[in-house]
Amino acid sequence: MKKKKNIVFNFYSVLFFIFILTAWEIVSRAGSVPEYILPAPTKILLSVFINFRLYWFDLAITIIETLSGFFIAIILAFITSVLMDSFKIVNKMIYPLLITSQTIPIITLAPLFIIWFGYGLLPKIIIVILICFFPITVSLLSGFANADFEQINLLKSMKASKFHIYKYIKLPYSLPGFFSGLKIAATYSIMGATIGEWVGGKDGIGVFMLRAKHSFATDKVFGAILIITILSILFIRLIDAIEKRSMPWKNFEKGEVLEE
Repeated sequence: MKKKKNIVFNFYSVLFFIFILTAWEIVSRAGSVPEYILPAPTKILLSVFINFRLYWFDLAITIIETLSGFFIAIILAFITSVLMDSFKIVNKMIYPLLITSQTIPIITLAPLFIIWFGYGLLPKIIIVILICFFPITVSLLSGFANADFEQINLLKSMKASKFHIYKYIKLPYSLPGFFSGLKIAATYSIMGATIGEWVGGKDGIGVFMLRAKHSFATDKVFGAILIITILSILFIRLIDAIEKRSMPWKNFEKGEVLEE
């Protein structure tokens, strides 16, 4: 029953999306809005197809920045969350700083990173790390906190080490939250790299968008947005696939609920 509801929901979503694209196409083709302001969806797709070689190099740079920052953020978040969970004093010291860091708009820090680290890949990678670090760290901390204390006490009574407690209890409990944090971070990671490229960069999809904007090639700007959107969706789908592999019991539980 639940599965049927999801199919109906997806059908209406796709139908509404098609309606928006059709209306957009009609308005653009009718000349109600100048083409350099709002090009037709078909023209945007054609532009992506024709100019894909132009996108490719800048897109590759953005992907490198995104993946580098994303994986470094995972490592740093894991180390930080384990330290914060293991030592209360570390938690009290770092947690307020984590919360405070989220009140600072990342776009205000980007110019500073360009001044400090130049126009290469490094400042963009740092921006991606800062954006991804918070959701991954918080999700891991929440997962560690929700671990079954009775199971932890059982292992302690058997003189298990902290390593075994994390391996057998806390890490499995943290996986659902961890993957949720990864998905949030994945949606922001490409955006972070692009913002860094806007502020100051020699290459990347953000720089490509700026060049296209300055030459009033709006179809190329929309094409870059389309590519970024598709890339973000693929990134999230990849994390979904890894999540299913890592937590087969979750799929089994879902299957039982659907059968009921």
